[in-house]
Amino acid sequence: EVDPSYREVAGGGTNHTEVVQVVYDSTEVSYDRLLRVYWHNVDPFDGTGQFCDRGSQYRPAIFAHNNRQYQRAQESKETVAAQFDQDIAVQVQSLDAFYAAEKYHQNYYKKNPRDYKRYRTGCGRDARLREIWGENAMTDASLSR
Repeated sequence: EVDPSYREVAGGGTNHTEVVQVVYDSTEVSYDRLLRVYWHNVDPFDGTGQFCDRGSQYRPAIFAHNNRQYQRAQESKETVAAQFDQDIAVQVQSLDAFYAAEKYHQNYYKKNPRDYKRYRTGCGRDARLREIWGENAMTDASLSR
C-alpha cells in the first residue's frame, strides 16, 4: 500500500515497518555516531518487535539511503555481532520509500512525555537496554566493549 496511515501500519496489516527518519548535518554529527546511538537504544536480539511493541511492523531495522550508509550499517552490525553469543535480529536494508506518519504521531515523546516515560518504564525498555548494553545503554559510546 502506498502512503499508509500510522494506524494502518501499527495494525500490522500493511507489511510496512514503523521507523524514524533521521535528518542530520554530517558536519555536526557522523553517520557512525548515529549508528552507535541506534544500537544502544534497541534490543538487537528481538526480531519480532521491541519491548511492548510486538509484530513485524515493530521489527528492528536500519534503512540505508545509499550504498555507503548500507555498508557502514552492515559493518556496525558485524561489530555488534562479534560482542554477543546470540544472533543479531536487526535487518539492514536499502530504503525504497518513506511515508511520514500523521502529525499527531510525530515527536510523540515530546508531545506526551508522561505517557512516553510510563511506556519506557512499564515495558521494561530502559532496564532491558541496561541489561544488554550496561553503562553504554542509550548513549553514543563505542560499540566495542
